[in-house]
Amino acid sequence: MRRKLRNTYVLIKLLGESFSFAYGSVKANKLRTFLSLLGVTIGIFSIISVFTMVNALEDNIREGIESLGSNVIYIQKWPWGKISEEQWWEYRQRPRAKYEEFTYLQNNLRNAEEVAFIHPFQRQLKYKTNTTSRVIIYGITYDWKKMATVEIEEGRYFSPMEINGGVNVAIIGRTLADELFGDDYPVGRVFSVAGRKTRVIGLFKKQGNMFAMNYDNTVVIPLNYAGKFADMRRGNQDILVKAKPGVGMDDLHDELRVMMRALRRLGPSQKDNFALNEMSVISRELNPILNTLNLAGWIIGGLSILIGGFGVANIMFVSVKERTPIIGIQKSLGAKNYFILTQFLFEAMLLTVAGGLLGLLLVFAATTLVTHAFDFAIALTLINILRGILISAVVGILSGIIPAWMASRLSPVVAIGH
Repeated sequence: MRRKLRNTYVLIKLLGESFSFAYGSVKANKLRTFLSLLGVTIGIFSIISVFTMVNALEDNIREGIESLGSNVIYIQKWPWGKISEEQWWEYRQRPRAKYEEFTYLQNNLRNAEEVAFIHPFQRQLKYKTNTTSRVIIYGITYDWKKMATVEIEEGRYFSPMEINGGVNVAIIGRTLADELFGDDYPVGRVFSVAGRKTRVIGLFKKQGNMFAMNYDNTVVIPLNYAGKFADMRRGNQDILVKAKPGVGMDDLHDELRVMMRALRRLGPSQKDNFALNEMSVISRELNPILNTLNLAGWIIGGLSILIGGFGVANIMFVSVKERTPIIGIQKSLGAKNYFILTQFLFEAMLLTVAGGLLGLLLVFAATTLVTHAFDFAIALTLINILRGILISAVVGILSGIIPAWMASRLSPVVAIGH
C-alpha cells in the first residue's frame, strides 16, 4: 500500500514538473506559440463548427418530424423524396385527394384513431390599411387539432359547431399577426380575406423551425368556411390519418392502400395513383446529406489540423535543439528517459489543446451570433467540446512523439557538450 502511494506521488510530481517545463517554454516563445496554435485552431473550428451545425440541423429536422406526426400518414398526390422526370409526368396525372374519400376513410378505417382533411390555398389579407402578400390558408376539419403539434399560445381552437357550420373564424400565426395587426392585440380582431370579414379566435405559438410544417405565416380556418370562397376542386388536398395506440405504421399503411385502391377502382395490374407519405421518408432522404456534411467537416478540418500538426512538430524539433544542454544537465542529475519524454509531450499537448480551446471559443461565438441573428437554434454541446479537446490532445501526442522520443534518447555527455 505504501509503495503504491509512493508511486502515485512520484507520478503526480512528474506530471507537475513536466507541465511546469512545458508552460515555461510556451510562455517564453509567444510568437512561435501563436503560429503553432493557428493551424490547430482553424482545424478544430472547422471540424467542430460543422459537427455543431449538423447537430442543429438534426435537432430541427427531428422537431419538424415530430410536428408533422411520427404516427401520421399523409394521403397525397405527390410522394416525398426524389422524383425522376418520367415519374414527375406520371404523378402529375394523378387525381387529388377528395373530401368523399376522407369521409369514407373516417367511417371505415379500423386501425385509425383520427382522420382529418386539409385544403390549402392562397389569398391576400387586409386589416385597416395593412395588406399582406398572398399567404397560405388551410381549411381544416375538426380532428386536425389532434394531429398537429403546433400550440395555441393565446385564444382557443375551433368548436365543433364552428367547424361544421363554416363560421368565419380563424387561428393565425404569430409572424403573420405581427405583420397584419402591428401593435394591436390580434385575438378578437376582424380582418378581411377574399372580401369576407373573419374574426381571429386564436394565435399560434411561434415555431421558427425551418424544417417543420411552419404555421408562423399561415391562417387556419374551418373547411366549410373555406368552401365559401375557395375552389375545392383545385389544389393539393391532403388526408391525414393517425394510427391508433399500439397499431404499427405498416398495418395502417396496408389498410389504407387496400381502401384507397378500392375507392379509386384500381385493377390488380394498375399502379397506385396516390402516395402514402410518412416521416421515415424524410429521414432516409436527409441522412446521406448529413453524412456528407460530416465528411466535409472531417476533410476540411483534417487538412487544417494536419498543417497545424506539422507546425507543432517543427516547433518541437526546434525546442529540443534549443534545450539540448538543459536535457543533458537533467539526465546527468538522474532524470529518467520517460521524464524527458513526458516533458516534451506535455509541451506539444499544451500547444494543441490551447489551440483547440481557442477554436472552440470561436465556435461558441459563431453559434451565439447565428442563433440571435437568424433565429435558428444552434448550440455548442458538451459532446462536441469534449470531442474538440480530445482531437487536439491526440494531435499534440502525434506531433510531439518523435521530437520527445529523440530528446529522451540523448546521451548526457553529448547533450551537455552540444
